[in-house]
Amino acid sequence: MDSLTQIVLGASVGELVAGRKLGNKALLWGAIAGTIPDLDVLVNPWLDTVQQLSFHRSFTHSFFFALVMSLILGWLLHKAYQKANAGFWAWVQLFFLGFTTHALLDACTTWGTQLFWPFSTYGVAFYNIFVIDPMYTVPFLGFTLACAFYTRTSNKRRVLNYTGLAISTTYLLLSFVFKAQANKVFEQNFEAQQLQPESYISKPTPMNTVFWSVTAKADSGFYNGFYALADKEKQIKLSYEPQQKQLLAPYLGPAKLNRLLEITKGYYTVEQAPDKGIYINDLRFGKFDDWRREGGGYVFVYHIWKNEAGELQFDEINNRPKVDKAYLLDYWSRIKGNKVK
Repeated sequence: MDSLTQIVLGASVGELVAGRKLGNKALLWGAIAGTIPDLDVLVNPWLDTVQQLSFHRSFTHSFFFALVMSLILGWLLHKAYQKANAGFWAWVQLFFLGFTTHALLDACTTWGTQLFWPFSTYGVAFYNIFVIDPMYTVPFLGFTLACAFYTRTSNKRRVLNYTGLAISTTYLLLSFVFKAQANKVFEQNFEAQQLQPESYISKPTPMNTVFWSVTAKADSGFYNGFYALADKEKQIKLSYEPQQKQLLAPYLGPAKLNRLLEITKGYYTVEQAPDKGIYINDLRFGKFDDWRREGGGYVFVYHIWKNEAGELQFDEINNRPKVDKAYLLDYWSRIKGNKVK
């Protein structure tokens, strides 16, 4: 999730664990705990494209990191605030829960989180919420900020924090319910269109949990489609794109390419680049604009080519739509169930 959301979650968890003992210090240190895992991006200037993809959400987002670092930071903060009411284990709980809730919330998005690093580099992903969702963050932020205006012993402070946690958690749980509803419709369409996908990924489109995208692996390629819970018609138009794995043949071998393909979990297509090399489309994120009449490209694309020495080069291409008034009106209309004719 985005940094603001993780700060709010961390602050709320800090308040839950040690608010009565530390007051606003619990909010502050909880927010810091919610931020620390994402500091892994600070090493990006020293990493190439594939290394960045592999390193982000790995070590600092693992249960291993949460266990080890919560003990270390818990001891340091316990020493620094010896006069505070919080003991060593309260500080450990604050950091441990701050780290683990951060990692688990990230695992709800499409990116994937290496929760079991160093034992596994698999990116755990539940695909039930977009990386930025105001419906999750804004109410949560309001209740958490309100806590700071009451004393640490105030019952209203605890009620506000519990309410913010309850609302955000309920919304997160509802996203799983909405995902299950969308999956049912997707599967009905697979059957009606005589498709037998090996697997599929369904995920919410940006900033909501009621308009869903699906990417299904079948017939040596992938089918993409969209469904909004408000759609009156359950029939989905599925577009097809061949995988074209044969285009990878001249580039196979290097570990970095293998790692990139591993990160996509096999959800990729290959295209010949117009100038040199190939494009690898990361299909986990789908074509978020493909619901429009003019269609859309994949969000994340990786350009791969060989330099003069025969070494593979990697470059990330982000396809961002032009988000103007017309786009937002079309998007809102589609969310409400109005399909583009």
